[in-house]
Amino acid sequence: MAGTTARRSARGTAAYRCSECGWQTAKWVGRCGECQAWGSVGETGGVTARTSATTVERPAVPIGEVDLTRAAARPTGVAEFDRVLGGGLVPGAVVLVAGEPGIGKSTLLLDVAGRAARSGEHGERRVLYVSGEESAAQVRSRAERIEAMARTLYLASETDLGTLLGQVEQVEPELLVVDSVQTISSAEVEGSAGNVAQVREVAASLIQVAKARGIAVLLVGHVTKDGSIAGPRVLEHLVDVVVQFEGDRHSRLRLVRAVKNRYGPTDEVGCFDLSDVGIVGLTDPSGLFLSGRTASVPGTCVTVTLEGRRPLVTEVQALVTASSLATPRRATSGLDAARVNMVLAVLDKRAQAPIGGSDAYLSTVGGVRLTEPAADLAVTLALAGAITDRPLPGGTVAFGEVGLAGEVRPVTGAHRRLAEAARLGFTRAVVPPGVLGAGPVPEGISVLEVGTVAEAVGRALHDVPGR
Repeated sequence: MAGTTARRSARGTAAYRCSECGWQTAKWVGRCGECQAWGSVGETGGVTARTSATTVERPAVPIGEVDLTRAAARPTGVAEFDRVLGGGLVPGAVVLVAGEPGIGKSTLLLDVAGRAARSGEHGERRVLYVSGEESAAQVRSRAERIEAMARTLYLASETDLGTLLGQVEQVEPELLVVDSVQTISSAEVEGSAGNVAQVREVAASLIQVAKARGIAVLLVGHVTKDGSIAGPRVLEHLVDVVVQFEGDRHSRLRLVRAVKNRYGPTDEVGCFDLSDVGIVGLTDPSGLFLSGRTASVPGTCVTVTLEGRRPLVTEVQALVTASSLATPRRATSGLDAARVNMVLAVLDKRAQAPIGGSDAYLSTVGGVRLTEPAADLAVTLALAGAITDRPLPGGTVAFGEVGLAGEVRPVTGAHRRLAEAARLGFTRAVVPPGVLGAGPVPEGISVLEVGTVAEAVGRALHDVPGR
């Protein structure tokens, strides 16, 4: 009887752990509650031993005596990438670069590796590029095509974590690029490469090496079908910087934005042009999003959107035609369909626009995607121009958020948007109320404040001068 009680007591204190992600539970279950893997939960048994104190090798120092030079960013040679990172790569920093397949992650990081290898303090520095998806010959072929060759750029094709760490020991690089973290596996961890436990082990080992040796590490990460970063969310918490690579596969424009950044801002965006000869940074990308025509056409309106802190001038085009269907069609490209439907409803209700029985098609120029509410007013005026077959006066831009009550609401960065529009030669801006009183207006541009959608449609299309 005593033996049975002892066994029950031991069984009651036993813990169960998932071999895939490390999730623990007090009782056995067939499916992991964290990673949803079947049959991965096993008994660990006993009580977890407590960690005892060890000898301190690097004692704590007063905060005023901490050396700030170790956290100084070093430029990579790619200005747009440095803009997103906050000036460059900090020694010991681990950066996760995520994006869809074929969008240009490997091309960008190989360009960064080549430029970094040629931009050291003494003319060059060691850079190690480890590819788990391509052979070294394939990487060299791309490097020659994009002119990323450098004498101190080392290439290796490895998928084993231990061998990768051995390469780091041998080369002693200042920058390490791993493409990708999901292709590297450790022999000490069960499971195939890419599963939760493997990704966690690989990331933890690389972070430890980066912090101990002062090596900047760039990790390429895959994404899932919904666009989120593949693997455990702990991967995003462990790294110092998370960079998202965005863009339409059928367009040459690529946007790089920081989702997380311990060393700089997260409101900066880098713009790149992906071509046959590689990826080139765009310091002034606004011209890509304009049609380039000189004559005014009904159904078009230019807006100024803010990508981070960078203003981008973008053209919105609308086409409204009579529908032969019982339910009129609504099609969008580069715009949020939900917001477009809302603007259509506001036009119908608040401005008495005859839109109910017509098909509506809306698109942006250049493949850019507008999700900012500030583009609502431009969408409204483009639709109004398409319905009335009346173009906006030349040189007009519009920005402002549209509410369900038909009001035009203020948006952030209004004067930054006006300055960009004036720089590109626009002479007239349709804006929400309060812009004129918030600060000086750039020279060469007149401002037309509108408070409602009906007022915006009436005044903008009839070319009523602003104050």
